[in-house]
Amino acid sequence: MLFPTTVFAVFFLIVCYTHWALTERPKTRKVFLLAASLFFYGYWSWTFALMLLASACINHGMAVMIDALQDHRLRRRVMIGTVGFNLGILALFKYTGFLYKQLFTPLAVPLCHWLGATEHLVEMQERVLPFIDQIVLPVGISFYTFQALSYVVDVYWRKVEIARSTLDFANYLAFFPQLVAGPIVRASDLLPQMGVFPGRETGIDTGRAAILILGGLFKKMVVANWLAENLADPVFAQPDAFASGADILIGIYAYAIQIYCDFSAYSDIAIGCAILMGFHFPINFNAPYFGVTLQDFWRRWHISLSTWLRDYLYIPLGGSRAGASRTWCNLLLTFVLGGLWHGAAWTFVLWGAFHGGYLALERVVRRACGLSEKPAEHPHRVLAFLGRIWIFHVVCFSWILFRSPDLTACGEMVRGLGRWEVAPTLWTARALLVLLVGFSLQGLDGDRMQGVWRRFNALPVIAQGALAAVALTIILALGPVGVAPFIYFQF
Repeated sequence: MLFPTTVFAVFFLIVCYTHWALTERPKTRKVFLLAASLFFYGYWSWTFALMLLASACINHGMAVMIDALQDHRLRRRVMIGTVGFNLGILALFKYTGFLYKQLFTPLAVPLCHWLGATEHLVEMQERVLPFIDQIVLPVGISFYTFQALSYVVDVYWRKVEIARSTLDFANYLAFFPQLVAGPIVRASDLLPQMGVFPGRETGIDTGRAAILILGGLFKKMVVANWLAENLADPVFAQPDAFASGADILIGIYAYAIQIYCDFSAYSDIAIGCAILMGFHFPINFNAPYFGVTLQDFWRRWHISLSTWLRDYLYIPLGGSRAGASRTWCNLLLTFVLGGLWHGAAWTFVLWGAFHGGYLALERVVRRACGLSEKPAEHPHRVLAFLGRIWIFHVVCFSWILFRSPDLTACGEMVRGLGRWEVAPTLWTARALLVLLVGFSLQGLDGDRMQGVWRRFNALPVIAQGALAAVALTIILALGPVGVAPFIYFQF
């Protein structure tokens, strides 16, 4: 069930109305919300919905055990076992095929030939390959697995109180607005809200919700879909078909804006829908392409993931506490694993290694130049401006790895950047306009639109509805036919 569809609009209206209608019946309200979330997820596959429910029951049960145990060693073993269980399920669905191709084929095949067991190898492949081919990646499994992991680990470190019931935890894990593509909401942020559902006296910032939802629809349906269809997808699909390096560069720019508009749109719509239901999520984007260093970029891009990797991987590895060399290794390992989280392919591994390596290099250079480790503190505005331009192109270069289906296609894109003998064919006024609009939409991130929200809230209800209807009409008129799935659905 996609956000920018009539089906979801009807579903959300029914769920939101019923959710508030059941204010005086909290237990029924919680059961209804869980059923609605499972229906939302089960719209793709009821098998995966049952798996999500089982994950909620198992993780909460293990967390209760961890919370009750007094023996530190036993608590640690249960925590490690639960973490291993979650990562094992994720690996089964996400990395089985990758590991088979990268480990079994190059290692087992020569070994079987050397041992003279070729017939056994063929028999094994005939049994294993059909099983691997039948594995389907559940939508959003990476997101809800990370939420479950953070809950279990925080309970172990006693940073968060145990959920009052399995129902509360299941609602936390399966809450439909952010279930499929984030934000990755921490238990400390959302679980208390699930324990005490919002009542009618709770103020709802309808202005902020409306701006977020309409802005998200515009970013996804108009900007992201247009850029994908007309610029990014054609260039990345056949880079050799374009004779000018400018066309390749335009395609890379287009994907940079597309993925920002696509992913931030999902986060905005999710946050807006949650607000209308009385819940509050932290922001997930804060004008990332305005970052003056790569560290600053990651403090603004997919904030829920970057902070998750920092708190549950980078800091436990030692962070920056064990000297410069260890810090560089921790950064590299954290981002390599972060790349693997996005997908089982060498392109994602190298994408993560590129970011981790650059962050380590950035620390070395900033320390050598005597610059502050706080990325926002630059000695001069000119340096900040140049830093933004440079980091935007560094990130754009890394998107080649992220978007390319394989390393061969990535190499073709890089080689294509060197062809500047002929004039570009993709550079039109419309393409430039959409790119600029997409880039400027970062002004909707974070708290930059507080003034707009307040002015919208100050209008009469009729005026608010009229403006929303006009905005929606414009979005439907400008958007391409059909709605493509969000990019992060595949992760």
